[in-house]
Amino acid sequence: MAHNALQLFGILLIYTFAQLWAAPAFGDGNNNNVKITKQSLELTQTINIQRQEYLQRQCDLLRDADTQTVDDLTDLQMDHMIVDKEHKLLYCYVPKVACTNWKRVLMLLTGKWQNGTDPLMIPGALAHSVGMFTKFSDLSEKMRMQVFSEEYTRFILVRHPFERLLSAYRNKLEGGSPSARYFQSRVGRQIVHELRPGASNASLELGNDVQFGEFVQYLLTPELSRTNQTDYNEHWEVIAKLCNPCVMKYNVVGKYDTLLDDSALALYLAGAKNLTFPTGHKPSSTRANLRKYFDPLPIGAIRRLYEIYEEDFRLFDYGLDDVLGFEFG
Repeated sequence: MAHNALQLFGILLIYTFAQLWAAPAFGDGNNNNVKITKQSLELTQTINIQRQEYLQRQCDLLRDADTQTVDDLTDLQMDHMIVDKEHKLLYCYVPKVACTNWKRVLMLLTGKWQNGTDPLMIPGALAHSVGMFTKFSDLSEKMRMQVFSEEYTRFILVRHPFERLLSAYRNKLEGGSPSARYFQSRVGRQIVHELRPGASNASLELGNDVQFGEFVQYLLTPELSRTNQTDYNEHWEVIAKLCNPCVMKYNVVGKYDTLLDDSALALYLAGAKNLTFPTGHKPSSTRANLRKYFDPLPIGAIRRLYEIYEEDFRLFDYGLDDVLGFEFG
């Protein structure tokens, strides 16, 4: 059995690379002067195939009696799936996993931006504007089936669930940007009002001093944090709920830790010439701060938080060791 699996894996690799090198090659000049080599793509694709196989095994374990198909997905469940029909690319964007820069890249790829070739020059608000891209839900039933053909690259980028959660907190409730002020005035004020006894008038009015522990308590209080008791805000919604990986069968499973390599592979398979994911973005310091924010939390709260995001932990092969220094039994 193990020999057959290895043989199949070898055939898959040969087939994939035959397709890979038949695809249009990158030229020497791309927007970052990043050189994409055959060796780096081979290594990335080998890791990618292993991730696909792992994801499929986990889907099989989680699915049991549930045999949901693409026909069962609602428009809301398909809302994060962007389709570029020309390059035969589907990308499911996950907030706090480089989605703004990926939308910028897609604007260049689909000809929606004509003022230069540097994606970082595209305003983030424009990249997120309603109606900018074709959604999977916009496609006819026939076109949706084409997306599942071997010709299409179906791409998802994921991140450690707690790292993504902390990134959302720091960006939306701890920061001072216009976006943070928006979330503080709505979510922050709600958290302070409902979960902080004896809050000051300033805190009640601004909601700009929410502590991470209060944010976690908010997530663990569904009557406050879940719309109609079912959905979180997209910035901290479960990735599996946003992108339905067991239904969509993504053939490029990228991770935030290997963002540039995985993005290069997705663009290469989509036949994107002279275009790479921008390397000029500010690196995240969230991973280095995980223990600082999570250590003060009660172990019971962390366990309940893990249960909320357990599907993401399991499907995408993440653990708690980075956060706790140990795993739950």
